[in-house]
Amino acid sequence: MTRPRTRRWDRMTGPEIGAVDTAGALAVVPIGAVEQHGPHLPLVTDSLVAEAVATRAVAALPDDVEAYVLPTLTIGKSTEHLGWPGTLSFSTETLLAVCRDVGRSVAASGFRRLVFVNGHGGNPSLLDTVSRDIRVETGLMVFPVSVFRLGLPEGLPVPDEAFSIHGGYVETSAMLALAPDDVHLDRAEAGGHAVLDLYADTVHLSLEGAVPTAWVSADVTDNGVVGDPAGATAEAGAAIVDCWSTRLTEALVEVAAFEFPGRVRAGRVRALG
Repeated sequence: MTRPRTRRWDRMTGPEIGAVDTAGALAVVPIGAVEQHGPHLPLVTDSLVAEAVATRAVAALPDDVEAYVLPTLTIGKSTEHLGWPGTLSFSTETLLAVCRDVGRSVAASGFRRLVFVNGHGGNPSLLDTVSRDIRVETGLMVFPVSVFRLGLPEGLPVPDEAFSIHGGYVETSAMLALAPDDVHLDRAEAGGHAVLDLYADTVHLSLEGAVPTAWVSADVTDNGVVGDPAGATAEAGAAIVDCWSTRLTEALVEVAAFEFPGRVRAGRVRALG
């Protein structure tokens, strides 16, 4: 198979998209957020990470797997951070509608597989819901992936692992690798230690575990950070981004070959048996 001129959906012509063999081709949509990440990281952190991982993963695919990266959905659902300057957020209803419309558009171009590549912790539950809605309405197979659930490089020490979910070691390292000029280590500070205290005596309750607590960032941090960026390096960030990209490439190969039994058609589900 001849490798396509570009893997960027929006850099292609209409006829080029129309010529794609859509039977196994993937439409890949990075999605993130524009929200505060403490005093040292840019607002675009989650979106930049999602786009970088998606782009690298698609570029590394074998020639027999066709995948195209759509424009990044930069604004996500960040209502938990709306008390902080700079945060932009869609409501749940708006982002659900945007994702549905993307799914409808992808289906209208003949594609059968849609992959959301998410970089923001506030998006997964919404993406799980809308992915199933898109499946039911259009018949698309939809795969919501969050990069931070792809694991970390084996043996990589994460000093703030016990409470790091926002602006800590992992995100700061990743941004040092991807956009070092936008990282202000001289302003970096730890935050969110309240998380450790809040759940120190609980057996089942946690911030995001099996029995999670609905929270906004002001509940758990005074500076917008939940974690500790101390010791973050570009080298660690490169290893993290490479790990996420490699595992996503492997997952996309599986997505391209995956098929359900064929009981679903757009708008209806055929009875089992």
